[in-house]
Amino acid sequence: MVFMFNDDLVKEVLNQIFTATETIQKRIKTIKCPDDFLKNGRSLEKLDALCMQLIAVGESIKNLDKITNRTLLKKYPEFEWKKAMGMRDIISHHYFDLNSEVVFQVCKEEMPKLNKIINKIIIEHRF
Repeated sequence: MVFMFNDDLVKEVLNQIFTATETIQKRIKTIKCPDDFLKNGRSLEKLDALCMQLIAVGESIKNLDKITNRTLLKKYPEFEWKKAMGMRDIISHHYFDLNSEVVFQVCKEEMPKLNKIINKIIIEHRF
């Protein structure tokens, strides 16, 4: 069975995710450890801004999975898509229980991986 989906919409969502991962990587550069988020009001604002981007990434991944009939992301099992979607839910629904160490780790380690995979998808599918 062949599934068809709107290539323009898929391209738009992929580009949104790619841009968000770039933004996250740029914003996290000055944060050297999770405790840096807790230094002052400005660093707490950075944590808030990063969380907003992580919510956007997770929501966009959910949308991407939906608009591709749950077929595209399966082709790229090297990234933990469900965890990215779950991170969105945790930040959105349990913000006051948020662990700055988890946010730090996700931003520093997972966002570069996601950025590369999204770029790979764009190239391989010519989106």
